Amino acid sequence: MDASDTLDILPPLTFTQYTFTLRVEEPMRMPTYKGATLRGGFGAVFRRLVCLQPDRRACDRGCRLGNRCPYGYLFETQAPPGSTIVGAGQTAPRPFVLRPPLDPRTRYQPGDRLAFDLILVGRAGDYIPYFIVTFHRLGEIGLGPDRARYRLERVEAVHPWWGKRVTLYREPGEVVADRFLPITSEAAMERAEALPRDRVTLHFLTPARLKRGGRFVTQGPPFPVLMRALLRRLTALAALHGPRPWETDFGALVEASEEVALVGEGAGWQDWRRTSRRQGRRMNLGGLVGRATYRGDLTPFRPLLALGEIVHVGKATVFGDGWYVLE
Repeated sequence: MDASDTLDILPPLTFTQYTFTLRVEEPMRMPTYKGATLRGGFGAVFRRLVCLQPDRRACDRGCRLGNRCPYGYLFETQAPPGSTIVGAGQTAPRPFVLRPPLDPRTRYQPGDRLAFDLILVGRAGDYIPYFIVTFHRLGEIGLGPDRARYRLERVEAVHPWWGKRVTLYREPGEVVADRFLPITSEAAMERAEALPRDRVTLHFLTPARLKRGGRFVTQGPPFPVLMRALLRRLTALAALHGPRPWETDFGALVEASEEVALVGEGAGWQDWRRTSRRQGRRMNLGGLVGRATYRGDLTPFRPLLALGEIVHVGKATVFGDGWYVLE
């Protein structure tokens, strides 16, 4: 593939990114990795706010309204009947990513601030009011094991590549703007053109859960494994949350990825466990953390790598897993 092919390999998707800033009001304990706590707290409150069923237990094994319900669409996304986008036994990718703060603190005092990012995919961008209302309500109920209260201080729309910010909401409950900063294919191309054509380093900031042959990759990852995972994720996101499915020469991209080499040992495995209250069990959501450098003809892959910075790669992305930046 040559440089002219890059314009044809981007999925038909637009993304939006937001920063939520919370101001702690009571002593708060949080885990080192906060993605699951934020996602779990949001999901529980969001379900209470939007569920229309008179007996919510009827939806314990799955939302009865499916994608027609805001909760069902965001948390239990269903692929169309007969769709081959999602394999057997796999869950459809949710149209959002809760990107946790990298702050390692586990204790916050009144007056401290805690900030995290939210990425919405495709038509899920219309749901930003639900996220604002829910996180405002969660602050009144409390977050973390002690149910510590906080105030939703500010919500900003962010364009990570252009360095722009627009405040949408600020306390005490004031919507100050309805302007958004969409991250488009054109922006991804601009980002891609700034990247080297023959060598790039990915810094995995949160665990990247990538599989090869049914097993998790514990070192690297090899570039073909990374690219297959990214192609699968973007394909499914476009089909389920975009205006139309994504069609490109996947075979040619996969074949070309075999010619890109991993330089050095790359990232290593880091364990991370969480407890699922709904499933009543401990879950291991560990993955690859650290830097991986690749060398070869990266021309056709640069736009896809740029989009991966936004949507993450691999499994458990709703908790913030698979976040990398290009160095």
